Amino acid sequence: MTDRYDVIIAGAGPAGGQAARDLAARGYEVCVLETETREEFPSRSNKSTAGTFPSTMASFNIPDEVVMNFTDDVVLESPNHHFRRHQPGAVLEFADFKNWLVDESEADGAEYRFDARVSKPIMEGGDIVGVQYNGDEKVYGDIVIDATGPSAPLAKKLDVCNLERERQAIGIEFEFEGMDLAPDGYADLTDAMMLRLDHNLAPGGYSWIFHTGEDTAKVGVCYIQNQGHRDNAQTGFTIDDYLQYWVDTDPRFENAERIAGKQHRGSAHIQLPDRMSTDNFMAIGDTVPTVDPLWGEGIDKCMRSGRVAAATADRVLTHSERDTSASQLAIYDQLWHERVAPKVKKRLFMTEMLYRTSNERYDSLISDLHNYSEDQLEAANQGSPLGMLRLLKFQDLSVLAATAKDWFSN
Repeated sequence: MTDRYDVIIAGAGPAGGQAARDLAARGYEVCVLETETREEFPSRSNKSTAGTFPSTMASFNIPDEVVMNFTDDVVLESPNHHFRRHQPGAVLEFADFKNWLVDESEADGAEYRFDARVSKPIMEGGDIVGVQYNGDEKVYGDIVIDATGPSAPLAKKLDVCNLERERQAIGIEFEFEGMDLAPDGYADLTDAMMLRLDHNLAPGGYSWIFHTGEDTAKVGVCYIQNQGHRDNAQTGFTIDDYLQYWVDTDPRFENAERIAGKQHRGSAHIQLPDRMSTDNFMAIGDTVPTVDPLWGEGIDKCMRSGRVAAATADRVLTHSERDTSASQLAIYDQLWHERVAPKVKKRLFMTEMLYRTSNERYDSLISDLHNYSEDQLEAANQGSPLGMLRLLKFQDLSVLAATAKDWFSN
């Protein structure tokens, strides 16, 4: 076991695993440091709903073996309406998916060190040259990548990404059996992924049901500590209380039971990114979180960031000089904005507006969606100003003004 590598990656999630997979396939010496032990991986970090679409499955050659259920549609719900869109997808078994990434990259030569808790960067001359973990253990590399998610111990020490963490997203998910996926008065969620906008269940956020086969489903709630949450939160309610309230009041759960051991928790931070790289260093995945306003797609974003980081590392390491300076690694920032989260400012602004909107407006929005073409919806979701304006009504002006005021003041 060596102490020097071409690339060191902290974190073995979708972003870190994909970066390791791409770099190892190109013949680089890669070391991945993962907090969990090999035996428990990925139990504590198994926190994703893991819903994705065919474009992601094809782009990263994700095998069918890690899919719990292939779905036909996406359903959007409000308190009293729903909208169905034909959109094939796949609900992944997240633990199997993450282990597949490890196996793929190890097969190409990547080294994984489990039970390795990263603590801080090793600095020389003001630049990061390695990583310290498990107290005083050290490993060195030409490039260091932080893929640790919200904890971000390396990015924080290097003052990269402007990690103020003002809008924390908190989520909880259980897997249930005995679900009624098509009760009277509700959308048929057989072979569907459903996202619900309803402040009674997720103030300032959303909830979901992802069918995982037969009468089972992944069910979760996520809210962001934003103005929408402050305006609509129930006094004293925790994230667990909201999920329990939903289970107690929705007929789809009347005979449902939680599947033992299938509980997942997670957090992220929704914010505009600052620089994501510096000398010898890049931050990827949920260390630099982004969001797709309507469809989520967190796994896709993480894996794309891992891929563009690997492409950047490949470019700078192929030269004999191995120039890993900030100016060279800034290629990653450019690729992130082009390929991972294009128009990120507009999309985050739309997300902030969406989660401030009232339940009554959610009902009218979902009802109105039946009158829009798929091209119009896609344009709005991709951050097109004209596409977003076409979804707005006169009553949205106050929300638009309040969001703009907070946006520019921050």
